[in-house]
Amino acid sequence: MSRSPLLARAAALASIVALSLTAARAAPGGQTVTIDNFSFSPMTVTVPVGGSVTWTNGDDIPHSVRSADGAFHSKALDTGDAFSFTFAKPGVYAYFCSIHPKMQGKVIVR
Repeated sequence: MSRSPLLARAAALASIVALSLTAARAAPGGQTVTIDNFSFSPMTVTVPVGGSVTWTNGDDIPHSVRSADGAFHSKALDTGDAFSFTFAKPGVYAYFCSIHPKMQGKVIVR
């Protein structure tokens, strides 16, 4: 086998692996929230029962994610850190940053 077809096969295999990994990370019904400039964006997300939300800290200081009813609570998230939670029951889940309580958001689970 010449070098060119071998490289083409390796590139095709790498593409398949990359697509598989991307699909594995994308949970059905999942949403993402970015923490930036002392706010959650978007402030309100909607997911189905069994869906998950992932919060990622884009600020240069730590933040956390804590539900008002105690259903979930992250550790302090440094820049680039993420926290995910899967919602098993329908409802409205208000949350805030326990370090900066004026930062607030809401997850609606249907």
